[in-house]
Amino acid sequence: MPRTTLILCASSLRGAAVLAAALDAGLLEPADRRLLLVANDAANPETAPAVDAMPGFGRLRERFDEVLSFNDAVAPFHPRDWAPRADDVPLWERHLRLLWRLGDDEVRLTVESVEAGAGLALCRLFPGTAVDVHCDGLAVYGPTSDRIDPLVGTRVGRLLHLDLVPGLAPLLLAEFGVRPEPVPAASYRDVVGELAGAEDTLPGAGDRPALLLGRCLTAPGVLTGAEEEELHLSMVRGAAALGHRRLVFQAHPAAPALRSRLLAEEAARLGAELVVLDRPVLAEAAAGRLRPALVAGCSPTALLAAAGLHGVPAARVGTGTLLGRLTPYQHADRVPVTILDALLPGLAGDAAVEAWTPPPAERVAELSGLLAAVGYAMRPRVRPDLRDAAESYLSTRLSPHTWRYFTRGRLAALALPGAVPAPLASLPRNATVRRLARHARDLSRRRARP
Repeated sequence: MPRTTLILCASSLRGAAVLAAALDAGLLEPADRRLLLVANDAANPETAPAVDAMPGFGRLRERFDEVLSFNDAVAPFHPRDWAPRADDVPLWERHLRLLWRLGDDEVRLTVESVEAGAGLALCRLFPGTAVDVHCDGLAVYGPTSDRIDPLVGTRVGRLLHLDLVPGLAPLLLAEFGVRPEPVPAASYRDVVGELAGAEDTLPGAGDRPALLLGRCLTAPGVLTGAEEEELHLSMVRGAAALGHRRLVFQAHPAAPALRSRLLAEEAARLGAELVVLDRPVLAEAAAGRLRPALVAGCSPTALLAAAGLHGVPAARVGTGTLLGRLTPYQHADRVPVTILDALLPGLAGDAAVEAWTPPPAERVAELSGLLAAVGYAMRPRVRPDLRDAAESYLSTRLSPHTWRYFTRGRLAALALPGAVPAPLASLPRNATVRRLARHARDLSRRRARP
């Protein structure tokens, strides 16, 4: 029998950690070789560290027989945008089999995505291979971002994912009947513990600080620099208002140093001390090491992962603003931000923030209905089967609070309930209105005649 080789693709440290946890839990089939293929899909890969250069990765390396670079294999092309031409696939497959010493191995793939990037390219480069998909964030609960070639989608067997909201069913790839399989929280917690153990010291350790998670929202054009700065300042003010006097701010690698100084000055003005964690450490690993009294921010996956793994009190900041700024409506962050907004309390004005516990079944059911409506509004061509659920939710659950998850223009474009303001909803059934509309239509037609 031919040798089997399992190629596992990751573009982030969290993705590599999920793969390590899946291996530890026995979720991946045995193989003669396990190759971790690192794809650095940063806008400028030359200036951004790849996964295997991140702090703590050495603790994960031993689980794989070899670590390879997808960027090196397809250079000078960018791995996020490159895809092989159909006529070139046999040539590229032969090249990669030689480069990675695959020979005539039976190849199996576990990739982050079959929608774009390295994952889709690998599916095309190794046609006919069995494929699993792994997802390390809240995007797993949203719809597939676009229609996928059935020759690729029907090859996907499983969706491995972090169960950040226990009981909530993923929408990703459900149109192909892909079976979701959660990675056990215990296995992931152990892997995160290894990553945390790789850090000798972290600022603020031992003081039970408030951990504030920064995020870069200017690069994708969601917020202006001034708005992002104000968002981070609101984290400091909110934590200080709750009585926290030791703050650790995890800065985004792209954040300017000036912003960190402004946050420290604001904390000092409020009687608190702020230190900056500027190393690329997973939020859940930092939380495991710092044991914070609070974790707050607007990074959905990082926030829920840190809170869920360690039972840390958690609060959201700025999600209402983000929901209004994410354009187009189909923005990839819409479902993660929606989940964060729906599940966690806001930081500003709260008298206390309770420790995170998994939501009860009735709340999960309510969230599932909301995501079905949001998912259909985002991708009606991908998930037309969700229309009935969307209509049911919008007919019964729209309120001043839930309106934040939708836009009237999007509902109107899809002829969904809520597109017409409630006071005007009866007008189309009014006989006088219908008569005036027919008269206006007749006048328009007469003017259009030559």
